[in-house]
Amino acid sequence: MNFRPSPRSWLVLALPVVGVLVLTYSATTPEPRAAVNRQAEPLRDGPLPSGGTAQLSKCGVNEWPRPEPQGKAEQSKHPQLTLRSWGYYDPGPKMPGDPRFTVRASIRTGDRPLVLEAPVAAGRVTVDFYGPHGEGVRASARGLTATVVDGGYLGKPLDVPASGRFRVDPGEELLLEVELPAGAVCPGHSLRDVSACSPEDTNDAADCPMVTLTLSDPAIRAYRAGTAGGGAAEAFSDRLVAVFLEPDVSRV
Repeated sequence: MNFRPSPRSWLVLALPVVGVLVLTYSATTPEPRAAVNRQAEPLRDGPLPSGGTAQLSKCGVNEWPRPEPQGKAEQSKHPQLTLRSWGYYDPGPKMPGDPRFTVRASIRTGDRPLVLEAPVAAGRVTVDFYGPHGEGVRASARGLTATVVDGGYLGKPLDVPASGRFRVDPGEELLLEVELPAGAVCPGHSLRDVSACSPEDTNDAADCPMVTLTLSDPAIRAYRAGTAGGGAAEAFSDRLVAVFLEPDVSRV
């Protein structure tokens, strides 16, 4: 006797097959385009508790470490800002104070004194750390203030002179410290490792971060205008820039 399934029987037999096909399609079909293309919100700049602004919108941006000049003589020999050192310091649980990351620099002048109002470059200091190998910005803060310090690894802040100004004479230097706030460090890094090389045990400077420190002060513009011996003072830059390590000195 021949068995011929009824239409209802065909439906019952087909349902498991259809179910398997539906499950297979669901597992292999990409999610809707809107979900696939959904990206994290871009980071935004924000105020820092200690003053200044965290430039988090620059995180990961692989830009040139030396900013474009803001006027004449910005790359002149004098006055000169030089990066001396930077590093992380943790006082530990038995000592007062919080962990901090300090950038140290110095200002030298030419054959004329440079006189800077205290506090030096108040709210006009910028610090940027760039990771190696095209990583881009690791940390960036603007609107900071430099502290004039005595010599030593951890400088002691100098008292402001009675005149309210710091004088830099030819052949001397003014030592500065700038604190990099933790809030200015990009996600994926911390104050402890923001200056780490990659790989860490490298002997090649190209494996290490670049650092840019800038500060602006009206006295710098006046100094440059006076050195040039004429011209409108407004045409000269009031900014000092220090870059370590600049990858291509031909573009300085």
